[in-house]
Amino acid sequence: ELYKQDPNLKGLVLDLRNDPGGYLEGAVAISAAFLPKDALVVSTRGQLPQMQEVRKANRAGYMHGEGGNDPLADLPAALKKVPLIVLVNEGSASASEIVAGALQDHKRGVLMGSQTFGKGSVQTFRELGPDTGLKITTARYYTPSDRSIQAQGIEPDVYLDDTAEGDVYGALRTREADLDKHLAGANEEERKAREKARDEARRKLEEELRNKTFKPLPEFGSDEDFQLRQALNRLQGKPVKASATLKARPVESAEAEDGADKPRK
Repeated sequence: ELYKQDPNLKGLVLDLRNDPGGYLEGAVAISAAFLPKDALVVSTRGQLPQMQEVRKANRAGYMHGEGGNDPLADLPAALKKVPLIVLVNEGSASASEIVAGALQDHKRGVLMGSQTFGKGSVQTFRELGPDTGLKITTARYYTPSDRSIQAQGIEPDVYLDDTAEGDVYGALRTREADLDKHLAGANEEERKAREKARDEARRKLEEELRNKTFKPLPEFGSDEDFQLRQALNRLQGKPVKASATLKARPVESAEAEDGADKPRK
């Protein structure tokens, strides 16, 4: 629809902030809309041979079987080259992280925002009876450059605060690595340090709220959306106010028990 209105688009912003994910096929399809045909989008690896899978930017990667119309068949060819900014944050999880990782690895777009949630595990449903079943974790997702998403997430190319005043609520946000008993357990000391920092930030914020009124974060897509403004500035060649404080969290040091995280030779 955008191309019908203006076939000479100068750039696009793909907003994946607070996108908790969805179907794998959807993630592959969105990636395929911007990537060259047959480009690697994501791979899965687990202990069992049937859990080894590769998805590419083609019909077979995002559709089951030969029937049905290809939803990407009529997309403008210019989508493969239009300048692209991808906005991400701690709420970007699972399928949205697959999209972000694929576009970043293929250098198809610039990621801006904060480190994503880190939900990179694959769940499989096993039927136990007519009305019962069990969902178990069977594999992990890997980006085209063989980065594991699980508990680490995707780092943006440009870190952005939530507002011009800074990352007001950053310490309060929870990611996969903060959850108890998450897959490929985090370094315990690092996890405790993050919990302590979050508790201290919460106490400080509660104290400040008692003394003055805090403005809520602006609605995504509004004129007051600081991160979106920075994304548009980047597309327009204007100065971008990158975060002076945000940085990537350390990579987890614990080795995966099942060996699924070992890089391919």
